[in-house]
Amino acid sequence: MTGVGGDPSAAVPTYRGSVDAADLGWTLTHEHLFVLFPELDREHPHPEWDPDAAVASAVRGLEELFDLGVRTVVDLTVPGLGRSAELVGRVARRVRVNIVAATGWYTDDVLPPYFRTHGPGRLVGGPDPLVEILRRDVVDGIGETGVRAGVLKAVTDAPGLTPDVVRVMEAAATVHHETGVPVTTHSNPALRNGLDQARFFLERGVPASHLVIGHSGDSTDLDYVLELVDTGATLGMDRFGMSHTGDDTTRIAMVAELVRRGYASQLVLSHDSAYFSRITPPSWRRTNAPHWTPDHLSRRVVPTLRDQGVDDAAIETMMIANPRRLLTAAPVGAVR
Repeated sequence: MTGVGGDPSAAVPTYRGSVDAADLGWTLTHEHLFVLFPELDREHPHPEWDPDAAVASAVRGLEELFDLGVRTVVDLTVPGLGRSAELVGRVARRVRVNIVAATGWYTDDVLPPYFRTHGPGRLVGGPDPLVEILRRDVVDGIGETGVRAGVLKAVTDAPGLTPDVVRVMEAAATVHHETGVPVTTHSNPALRNGLDQARFFLERGVPASHLVIGHSGDSTDLDYVLELVDTGATLGMDRFGMSHTGDDTTRIAMVAELVRRGYASQLVLSHDSAYFSRITPPSWRRTNAPHWTPDHLSRRVVPTLRDQGVDDAAIETMMIANPRRLLTAAPVGAVR
């Protein structure tokens, strides 16, 4: 079983600068502030998108989260989902919650054409720009913001391990080894492909202590989830309130069962929510997924877990100790 805790004296990068790991507190490990599509947004803006109003909404929401006890939010919006460090930075300067940035590339199939001509053995040649981008985001900061990413993200879904998906995953593994920054994923539990992700990263020496298989909480297959736990990786039970991908009653029961079996040290809880997403805009969410909000865990899920016998020690492990361990960089070059 993966150890918990992490070095409380270690520094974790956030939008407001480095924070002692001991001060991360209650952490939501898989959220989004704004999911955008710049090519559409520039010339075909969404009728519900107003950047100033969106920033104000995020500020209100994060301040409310702070009052509920949340201290850190990991924003897993990466290139491919319209990451805007400038917009998130506007929010971060006005809230008490720590916001951790992520890097990677969000694709479950193919990369943009630029990447097909750049890189070793390709038409233009040169170093792999994916590695260069991820490394720069982690080491130097995103764009001109100076905000350093604290998480690396990769995606697999129905298309499987396509050549471009593998390229993103290889880049994430490379930059992990150079920096110790954790790797987190988007998986499709219905396809059981979290096992492929775990195998891929563990074979490349990413330590299980710094690997999260995302969206594992959508699975209703206990045997599959237990296979994932056996890899040593942390499972992202991270879509609470997302009613179109699963039922919270089932998600809560799965978490309670895993805790009962002694696996609290390998679970993190979150929502995969957003204050604005072009994919599922606010009006759609209000009608179709009204509890898919970043306060849902605090207000409803955690109290229900307590009612099902999950004690405060297990909740603190999932919400505080495990995120602190994950966000504290691993020793460079560490292996499982």
